Amino acid sequence: MSSAGSFAPQVAEQAVQWLLDMHDAPLAGEQQQRFEHWLASNSEHQRAWAHIHAVNQRLRGIDGPLAHAALDSPRLAGRRQALKALLVVAMGGAAIATLNQQPWLPPLTADLRSPVGERRHQQLSDGSQLQLNTGSAVDIRFDAHQRLVRLLEGELQIDASHEQRPLRIATAQGQITPLDGRINVRQLRHRTRVSVLSGTAQLQPAYLQGYPLRFETGQQVEFDAHHARVPRPIDANSSAWVNGMLMASHMRLADFLGELARYRRGELTCADEVADLLISGSYPLADTERILDLLEVALPVRVKRFTRFWVSVQARA
Repeated sequence: MSSAGSFAPQVAEQAVQWLLDMHDAPLAGEQQQRFEHWLASNSEHQRAWAHIHAVNQRLRGIDGPLAHAALDSPRLAGRRQALKALLVVAMGGAAIATLNQQPWLPPLTADLRSPVGERRHQQLSDGSQLQLNTGSAVDIRFDAHQRLVRLLEGELQIDASHEQRPLRIATAQGQITPLDGRINVRQLRHRTRVSVLSGTAQLQPAYLQGYPLRFETGQQVEFDAHHARVPRPIDANSSAWVNGMLMASHMRLADFLGELARYRRGELTCADEVADLLISGSYPLADTERILDLLEVALPVRVKRFTRFWVSVQARA
């Protein structure tokens, strides 16, 4: 059997995602068809699924309360905590290093996650209200001295409760401390974007000590591990996802499709000749197929569907 490291990261991540979906609820209908299509479309998918299925079976073979908590607990957060501990047991002394090195493992080991195309709300133990956008994952660490939410991937919005322990949001590039109010945090490829929807917040890039930047309601800032950009006004789409909407105001079609693709499985591409067309409007994310149909009405484009999972937007002949 091939080792996990021999799979492309995206394939391994997809296999893990399917396994967790099956843990949450049995696949049925369209979701079952999507899984069967994914499995049959590539031999690497089949090898990855066989590997992750074998790992799952080995975990089920571990006896004791921890195994039952991971696999049978009705509380998702408790189950993921137990599953993380089981992975450490199963992987031995190299577990921590492997977990840190594999980009496809955070969704598996996260305390809380939301699958692609879905959003999730969670009230934290301190009363803070946490929202996760599509394909997002967080770890939550609360103790007597601090409240820490680590954004592993994706996007969150948090309405912080007031108490003495500081609340910090950690990303790959640094930390954000909401002093009060509500903020939106998105993990991008090499940077973090923070939008202050109400109240104030400050951020600290990971490798730029002594640089707390404070910003206020209506401001948005992007930063990497070494510096922060100048704050600017938040855009219309900063928090629309919480209400299940995708907002566009004179947005490039390529950028619009990039946002839409976050809520769909498969490939969604855009031909170069239509990439700079501008689009505006409010679009319900519950039906991404309908949004694609509307593009053909609003713009001189056609949507070519090779399969449900491979869609290309091209110039209309």
